[in-house]
Amino acid sequence: MLVLKFGGTSVGSIENMVNVKNIINNGQQKVVVLSAMSGTTNALVKVADYIKNNNPEDALIVIDVLRNTYNTTVKNLITTPEIYKTVFVYVNNTFNSLEVLVNRLYDDLLYNQIVSQGELLSTFIFSHYLQQENINAVLLPALDFMRIDKTNEPDNYYIQQNLNRVINESPKAEIYITQGFICRDVKGNVANLQRGGSDYTATIIGAVLKAKEVQIWTDIDGFHNNDPRFVENTTAISNLSFDESAELAYFGAKILHPQTVMPVRELDIPVRLKNTMLPEAHGTLITNQVHGEGIKAIAAKDGITAIKIKSARMLLAHGFLKKVFEVFERYETSIDMITTSEIAVSLTIDDTTHLEAIVEELDRFSVVEVDNYMSIVCLVGNAIIFHPDTPNLFQILQDVSVRMISYGGSNNNISLLINTSDKKETLKKLQRYVFESHSVLV
Repeated sequence: MLVLKFGGTSVGSIENMVNVKNIINNGQQKVVVLSAMSGTTNALVKVADYIKNNNPEDALIVIDVLRNTYNTTVKNLITTPEIYKTVFVYVNNTFNSLEVLVNRLYDDLLYNQIVSQGELLSTFIFSHYLQQENINAVLLPALDFMRIDKTNEPDNYYIQQNLNRVINESPKAEIYITQGFICRDVKGNVANLQRGGSDYTATIIGAVLKAKEVQIWTDIDGFHNNDPRFVENTTAISNLSFDESAELAYFGAKILHPQTVMPVRELDIPVRLKNTMLPEAHGTLITNQVHGEGIKAIAAKDGITAIKIKSARMLLAHGFLKKVFEVFERYETSIDMITTSEIAVSLTIDDTTHLEAIVEELDRFSVVEVDNYMSIVCLVGNAIIFHPDTPNLFQILQDVSVRMISYGGSNNNISLLINTSDKKETLKKLQRYVFESHSVLV
């Protein structure tokens, strides 16, 4: 069994849906996990925001635009009259239901119900398109087997029991279609695995089914050695270890959800990143096997806030750091980077939801400085801190103002904190220092 996940761009147009159909129709049994069509989730989030802000008129406008987009897609994709009628009715019933929700009182449950519709729409449309093309495919509703527990982590036992049950109770098929991202919570309400969670869905399913391989299909041919949105002449990386890919995903590489590799790494199930528009490309294969040493890739994570906590009286005292960390723990706010000196502790966070309350508590026993609009630039590779060429990257300190450096916390990661305004130029300079200099190994 294979598990293939296709992102929003991969199902974002009729041409791309045809590409996906051609990719999956190869005689191998597989589970296909689909995201919402590109742009849909963003539009549905807008609808939810308008409802939250008591603006039903604009919410209805967004719903109407989205309805027209889907009706056009269905009209051009589904040409068999009976199947077209079924899909047309489903799509318009979905948007009629969304219009009813506009007048509901906003809460998290309403938000989750609204944003879940994108995956439900894409899978219904695509599975009926496969039916039209005489491909043996069955739709497996993710809400029948995907669930998170009270800590918002996947309920693996529940998923295993119910996914196998759903498959066994369904007609035998070559292709099983299901939704990424969406799930139920411990109370049975519609919930989700957070933005980008379709990747996570795929590897959870892959782990439960002991899949031969999990493939993540998107619009780029694997992890690149730098961000192609800002740097020219980047190249795809053919092989990465699970550790390397996890570091890259967490620190900004958009191609992969940060938690994706967790369910499959212990089972040694490979994850392959592939390009829907260029299926013959090798992509990136992620396994437990390590290929080479040195810096392999650079990624950047925006939206970082730096906090300096200074207390000459308490810094070196026993328990000071514990007291600092307890503040962040109380507000469930994770820390990305941390450095210390004789008089201060500096750290970074990417979730500022409780920043005001955190600063208020820290102020009681220290002097606090907060800097916004920061970015973390992360350099990743196996055992890079031990590689003799790695120090060459610090040439960048001559040209860029680096606020913090994390070196040695992980053998596979070196992180630099910079101003976001310097990010693009920093990535370009690192590309030259690390990958275009003959003295530095990749």
